[in-house]
Amino acid sequence: MNIKGKHYKTIWLHPNNENIVQIIDQRWLPHQLVIADIKSVDEMCTAIKDMWVRGAPLIGAAAAWGMYLATVEVPASCARDFFFEECYGKLLKTRPTAVNLKWALDEMLKSITGNDSIIESRWYGKTRAEWISADDIKVNEQIGNLGAQLIQEIAAKKNGVVNILTHCNAGWLATVDRGTATAPIYKAKELGLPIHVYVSETRPRNQGAQLTAWELLENDIPHTLIVDNAAGHLMQNNLVDIVIVGTDRTSRTGDVANKIGTYLKALAAFDNNIPFYVAAPSSSIDFNMRNAFKELIIEERNPDEVKYVQGLENNQIKQVLIAPEATPAINYAFDITPAKLITGLITENGICAANEIGITGLFPGK
Repeated sequence: MNIKGKHYKTIWLHPNNENIVQIIDQRWLPHQLVIADIKSVDEMCTAIKDMWVRGAPLIGAAAAWGMYLATVEVPASCARDFFFEECYGKLLKTRPTAVNLKWALDEMLKSITGNDSIIESRWYGKTRAEWISADDIKVNEQIGNLGAQLIQEIAAKKNGVVNILTHCNAGWLATVDRGTATAPIYKAKELGLPIHVYVSETRPRNQGAQLTAWELLENDIPHTLIVDNAAGHLMQNNLVDIVIVGTDRTSRTGDVANKIGTYLKALAAFDNNIPFYVAAPSSSIDFNMRNAFKELIIEERNPDEVKYVQGLENNQIKQVLIAPEATPAINYAFDITPAKLITGLITENGICAANEIGITGLFPGK
């Protein structure tokens, strides 16, 4: 995506030092653009766990580059494959919900173990991490092309501006490039379709307000920021034509785990007969999970994320307490939207019903 006219990905290998992976440190957006150097597996673990990077596809890519860094820092006297398996375990523990993390780690472990030399492991690691990053962009472009067709159909019927509602940030900043839920939006703009995006703020970390709004602003997409609880009101008053969200993990039966609050938007859309689509790359589909409500671990994060908000004051980024200090808080990061509330899944292989027949029909090998 573009920032002040310059193209950026969210993660890349340092152009002058292949021992360093660079990322956009999202903690400081939208007020500061900070590029962070990641030099070790432990540093990548911190970046994922503490949400310097976030979003299921980007978490997967970051984990892949973390495994590449394992090939850079492996001790000479250490059993290489054992060291790589230890690094795999560290990275796997960083975030429990997004399935892309394990998928990418599995791909990397297969690539860097069982080789004759560390030089081979490092080459295979770099090559595979580059492939995972490039594939993410390709997949997102395909999702964008398919999703834009839905927007185009609405625009033709409506003969006016298509109002799209998003939740959280399933945009460029949640992927290597293009985004999942925003990919159809960016493609629609390229096609010249009349669009407007309602951006829900997405408490408690405000990824909508801080990240999605910034992305859309930088790329000249008409948009309006709303509080999370305004979404139902907009839908009741015919101000939303389509809802498109991302996913951190989708079961093979079509239930979707995504940022907390997604379920409420799905309920409101269902009640008001508004199409509710999930942009779901196959790397976010857990083909081994049948019952997300029983099998999925919902991450609980630090309650301080609920009690404090971050903002800019006098050109300084500060944390502000918004609740009584002694009040306890609970911070569920995700909820599960049942398949019955979902109009369809937009995957790189096509758009399908949110059920096992639909999903396996597009991915028969799974």
